[in-house]
Amino acid sequence: MTPDSKDFWFLPLGGTGEIGMNMNLYGHDGQWLMVDCGVIFDKNTDVDGEEITSNRPHVQMADPQFIVDRRDQLAGLVITHAHEDHIGAVPYLWEKLRCPIYTTAFTAEILRRKLVEAGLVKKVPVIIVEANARIDIGVFHVQWVALTHSIPEPFGLKISTPAASVFHTADWKLDPKPLLGPRYQENEYKKLAESGIDAMICDSTNADIQGWSESEANLYEGLKHHIENAKGRVIVACFGSNLARLHTIAEISRETNRHLGLLGRSLINMMQAAKKTGLWTSVETSVDPTHLGYLPAHTVLIVATGSQGEPRTALNRLSSNSFRDMHLEPGDTVIFSSKMIPGNELAINTMIERLKAMQVDVITADDSALPIHASGHPASDELKAMYSWIKPDCAIPVHGELHHLKANAGIAKSQGINRQIIGKNGDLYMISPVSGIRRNVVKTGRLGIDNKKKLVKI
Repeated sequence: MTPDSKDFWFLPLGGTGEIGMNMNLYGHDGQWLMVDCGVIFDKNTDVDGEEITSNRPHVQMADPQFIVDRRDQLAGLVITHAHEDHIGAVPYLWEKLRCPIYTTAFTAEILRRKLVEAGLVKKVPVIIVEANARIDIGVFHVQWVALTHSIPEPFGLKISTPAASVFHTADWKLDPKPLLGPRYQENEYKKLAESGIDAMICDSTNADIQGWSESEANLYEGLKHHIENAKGRVIVACFGSNLARLHTIAEISRETNRHLGLLGRSLINMMQAAKKTGLWTSVETSVDPTHLGYLPAHTVLIVATGSQGEPRTALNRLSSNSFRDMHLEPGDTVIFSSKMIPGNELAINTMIERLKAMQVDVITADDSALPIHASGHPASDELKAMYSWIKPDCAIPVHGELHHLKANAGIAKSQGINRQIIGKNGDLYMISPVSGIRRNVVKTGRLGIDNKKKLVKI
């Protein structure tokens, strides 16, 4: 199955009809371009929130066999941003793909660290592109389009060929005050409309949520209120990649005279990458984790990974009194500056019950009168705005389960986008010469990493 010069195809192998492990292909004139190559983490906890020991791999990713069989047609791989569900599979799959990788500086630094661990850093050609770059990758002309999200340097892509052009949003929101990085530019999106967009391939994660997502800048008041009113230690649980949130907490640590510490490998890794690429200019985080347990409790403010109850993460170990360097005490406070991802409810609630049994005060986003968490994905009004600016001929919802995709398609229709195509992984979306879809054209599946760090079919 090879596209000719009149064809422009979209073929998702992962991330459409599900959330996570994004892997997308665009086809034109005998070549393919891959966009993103991510993982998903198996929800492997039991009724008590403890890790299940089984043969099912914890780290999983889309099976790329379709494009592996056509590796000589693969022009390159573009990584839109540094979240695990867009970048995490690269170290495991690059030996199968063996193509150049294109991304921006911060994402490249996160990728470099992964490739070092995998022993691939000198083998993988990574081409660093500037914000708003326009380059040719094989037969595809690719323009990086700046967006806002919950991680630095998120980019959508305008992918153009003589046959058709698409706007691939990847993950995004419309944040007027993102704290790290520039705010979104409405005029830039309207310029895309002027050039003509045949299809918009669009994030659907929060399409069924009404209104507008919270701005990162709006969380300062709520977080500061809870932190400055806490008696003992404060532990803020949030996603390790959210450097804007960390920026806010770092400022609050300075204003409340608390020592700031970071617990969690992914959090520390993100911070180091941000410093190296010049994105971090806020308060220095100089307290070594091994020293936190010796400081007076009321002077300590910690940011920890593990907001989803994941085994082996810092907060989970603190809740089990098994963290090596520090123990929680009655009167300490844990603030969940995060949302509960569907499927993780049991593990999170079990962890919260353990914390409460230790007489630790627990504050969640639902408990707080003031906002303490902001999503990184567009709610309905943001989707309406983007569709009204881009004005694509066709809407193709991705990044979501079926109900998310349907909600996204309904929003597109409400904004005058008369054609919406809903499908799933393995369906072939035909953008040119005629818009349409062929169902189940490609067999899709998952690969996982077993206990020996080998790829296995699931």
